[in-house]
Amino acid sequence: MAAGERASALVQWLRLPAAERREGHGLSGELVASLDTLKNKRNETTLVAAPLAARLGLERVWSVDDHSADAPYPTEPKDYAIQYGKAIEGAWDNPVTKARMAENEKLQEGLAQPGGLLTMYRAYNDPQAALKVYQSDFGAALTEPSPQGFGRGYVGYWETRNLRMVANMRDILGQHPGTRMLAIVGASHKGYYEAYLNLMHDVQLIDANRVLE
Repeated sequence: MAAGERASALVQWLRLPAAERREGHGLSGELVASLDTLKNKRNETTLVAAPLAARLGLERVWSVDDHSADAPYPTEPKDYAIQYGKAIEGAWDNPVTKARMAENEKLQEGLAQPGGLLTMYRAYNDPQAALKVYQSDFGAALTEPSPQGFGRGYVGYWETRNLRMVANMRDILGQHPGTRMLAIVGASHKGYYEAYLNLMHDVQLIDANRVLE
């Protein structure tokens, strides 16, 4: 917690027997309350990564997301952010996006049914899913016609972010040769993860759907 590694602190917390998850030994009541709140937070790190790491007896999880490619909007012209937003939203307004949204709504509706969550995971990990993401989002942005090249700038940011995320993953794998890594990430990142990691020496990708069968 002191190092800002809240997810890894949660791993350590979950490895303790329930009776030992209490104030003391350097943990204040405030920190205990923070950890108890964190373990129920609804995101992939706290509900999937940390509990799995604890169950496997691991010491920590690694954060690989990277927003160093984010850049503030320029102050001039004053409506730059508005123009940018309209351009990207215009690129997103295409038939493939509409089809993806309809498919996602159907998957959401099925979550309450037996096997609904696995059905969603299988759909997001389908080999065609990455192509649909590209066609509806980044590929569409590349052909966005603004004279400022808003779409091309957006794609440049996205590719840079994913490259840096994959670099973080490769760094961790290099520290532990021969180990296995489970990467948990949003569906729009997955195709870029696979493309970049597939260029790395000493990295072998495993199709997620082999696990989801």
